[in-house]
Amino acid sequence: MARRPPRPTRTSSSARASATSRAPRNDAPCLCALPASYGECCGRFHAATAAAPTAERLMRARYSAFAVSNEPYLLTSWHPATRPSRVDLDPAMRWAGLEILATTEGSAFHTTGTVTFRARYTRRGEEGALHERSRFERYDGAWVYVEGTFVE
Repeated sequence: MARRPPRPTRTSSSARASATSRAPRNDAPCLCALPASYGECCGRFHAATAAAPTAERLMRARYSAFAVSNEPYLLTSWHPATRPSRVDLDPAMRWAGLEILATTEGSAFHTTGTVTFRARYTRRGEEGALHERSRFERYDGAWVYVEGTFVE
């Protein structure tokens, strides 16, 4: 059974300020596992030059945002009704891979969607995986993360 990583929680502004982004170069492979460069894929969503066109692409962009410690993108892409005031990004967490297991709806023609995924990580030398079903909605025309439930 996979160990669950800590869920994002609220943290102090000093801890947030000390977190540094680990964004790859724009020509590096994207962290979300699609065959594109970071700049062509999730990097453009993180830079707000494009919006994720589907719930799955938003899921991938959010995974990449966790991997590069991009708290502003995580908060912006979170539904206001469920968004925390801050995200506590663990500097010891290294995200090691994303696998999309299933999607329902979530296309340009839908207003809701779910994405079931497994994200591998290493934390202080221990490997683990987060297996979650995330729910997304369109809000003001953009896909946003609403909530997730762990899948056993």
